[in-house]
Amino acid sequence: MEIYVKIFEVIFPVFFVIGVGYYLGKKNPKFDTNFITNFAGNIGTPAMIFYTVTTTGITLSVFTHYFIYALIMIGGFAIIGLIFLYFLNKDLSMELPPLILPNTGNMGVPICLFAYGTQGLGVASAVASVIILFHFTLGVFLAKKSFSFDVVVKSPPVYAIIISVFFLFYEIETPLFLENTTFLLTYATIFLVLMSLGIALTRFKFSLKDSIILSLCRVILGPLIAFIIIYYFDLSGFAAGVLLIQSAMPSAILNYLVGSMYSPKKVVDNIASTIVTSTLISFITIPVVVFFALKYFN
Repeated sequence: MEIYVKIFEVIFPVFFVIGVGYYLGKKNPKFDTNFITNFAGNIGTPAMIFYTVTTTGITLSVFTHYFIYALIMIGGFAIIGLIFLYFLNKDLSMELPPLILPNTGNMGVPICLFAYGTQGLGVASAVASVIILFHFTLGVFLAKKSFSFDVVVKSPPVYAIIISVFFLFYEIETPLFLENTTFLLTYATIFLVLMSLGIALTRFKFSLKDSIILSLCRVILGPLIAFIIIYYFDLSGFAAGVLLIQSAMPSAILNYLVGSMYSPKKVVDNIASTIVTSTLISFITIPVVVFFALKYFN
């Protein structure tokens, strides 16, 4: 019962803010979300990366190891995702990000903290920061259907990750003013992107059946892939449990942000529907995954 209380505590604010956006979108159908997109992509997300990496106690070694595990995990997600998208006759590039980039940040981190305490926080944050990095590199390439070094060179989140790794490498303590600033920007970004998603819900059309299928792919097959990685690399303890929990998260909100920046409206509608549907389904699946994580990796 306690895990359901915790999940409710994590998920309720998400849907409440989405509801605020939905209300605003209904009240003003011409509500312009371009400001949110520009702010989140150029200022908010870099701040989120820096805050996540430098203020949660992870080391460069932990970050490096889980960068590799996350990369393998995303590769597994991609193979499964491509198969499902092919049979559903979906766009194999632009609609792949919601299946390979889970919400390891504002959902995964607090749930891992609940499950394993502060010892799991560093590992959870390492996975989350890697996923955020991929949103603005791989996610952009998939959304644009083209590879370009300009995307990397002109992407503020990429510079944020470089600066963050620099802080980790030299074990630099984050100044309090910088920590407080990035903290505020991080949660402002989460709020604005969730609200933007709610506004989008008033404007899109999508297939509920396809959304359910893709959402189940995200929240059920994700943990199965994580089990394979845990077994192959002989991971154990809370680190394995955190990896398993993070793999079970629903589609990340940032998929909608990146999609709205680079993909056509029809694709963005499908992405938004997958995010919302997978988040709803995760209220059932996450407690099961957390139970297995605590039972076998504690």
